[in-house]
Amino acid sequence: MSLLLVTEALKRILDVASTLESENVGLLQARGRTLAAPLISKLDNPPFDASAMDGYAVRADDVASIPASLTVIAEAGAGRPFTGSLGQGEAVRIFTGGRLPEGADAIVIQENVDASGTAITVRETAARGANIRPKGEDFRKDDILLEQGRCLTARDVLIGASSGHAELPVVRKPVIAILSTGDELVPPGSPLGPGQISASNAYGLAAIVEAAGAEARVLGIARDTFASLDERIAASDGADILVTSGGASVGDHDLVRPALEKAGAKLDFYKIAMRPGKPLFFGSRVQNGSTQHCLGLPGNPVSAMICARVFLVPLIGRLLGRETPFQALTAVLAEPLPANGPREHYMRGLLDMSESPPRVVAFKSQDSGLIKSLQRADCLVVIPANTPAQPLGSPVKVLKLDI
Repeated sequence: MSLLLVTEALKRILDVASTLESENVGLLQARGRTLAAPLISKLDNPPFDASAMDGYAVRADDVASIPASLTVIAEAGAGRPFTGSLGQGEAVRIFTGGRLPEGADAIVIQENVDASGTAITVRETAARGANIRPKGEDFRKDDILLEQGRCLTARDVLIGASSGHAELPVVRKPVIAILSTGDELVPPGSPLGPGQISASNAYGLAAIVEAAGAEARVLGIARDTFASLDERIAASDGADILVTSGGASVGDHDLVRPALEKAGAKLDFYKIAMRPGKPLFFGSRVQNGSTQHCLGLPGNPVSAMICARVFLVPLIGRLLGRETPFQALTAVLAEPLPANGPREHYMRGLLDMSESPPRVVAFKSQDSGLIKSLQRADCLVVIPANTPAQPLGSPVKVLKLDI
């Protein structure tokens, strides 16, 4: 059986996924969520002509020649407008954010005024519109302020509130069930018996899931028996994606794929031309009318995390309705690389963005058992299959390890 190319595997995964339904959330819960519809302003901002400075609202014609003597007839503060009308030779004391009184068309800043009781002397001219924020200068009612599919930032929440929204429509968070498999696994912090290792994958994967905008549901550890796998797979009911780690190969104890098929999953592919990560599979099953995507990752922690960055993160993005490009950038090698074999290689490395073009160094050892090197890396250097040796300065594709 020929190995599936990474690009084709990713295409197949994304082609069967679609955006989830939407819900409304309050502004305090909106940061990090994905906008389900364009954000349309409900009002003008500013909602009225407003003073941009502390000073005096005047008629520009009255201060065209200086010094100009005016009489202060009222005061207008933020939220306390003057409801009358300004006449010739009159001024209104006004503060930043105050509504411009009717009849006024300029603001003289207080530093340019000498005041004595209700009499003021203006020492600097002010043109029509000076120091005024016109109604709707920032945005208008019915303006589209944010596009659908945007991951909301604090700045987006601010403009949502400023445009009259108490709630924002967002895509429901995908629920990602994470299942570790293997007789050798014990929970982190537990004493290790002979041949046992700490079950770390679920926790790294859960962190990836949460950072990608989804909700992680850790199912625990399934042993290498159909009974244990059946029980844990059943616990994933209701999740949008079931992610397994381990048991994805073809050994006597690799039971995950047949257990999923027994539970109704139809597998699209398994084994990809990727290093690390060859024993990866993908499929889906229908539960109560809803589709659950099933992504089987290798049990090796480094392989699982790299495969999650390449496949799981874009899949979550597609469920959220976000644009999910591969997001690779081009850098040049700061050190030469040897020839690559028949699988696309995702090499851990360090990226230097301080230069143009960026420079990247791939670690000397790419052993998939070295978890510390994954923690140190900030990128993956992507080397296509059967690439000859690459000299210093060669351009390469780089995928940021933003997980």
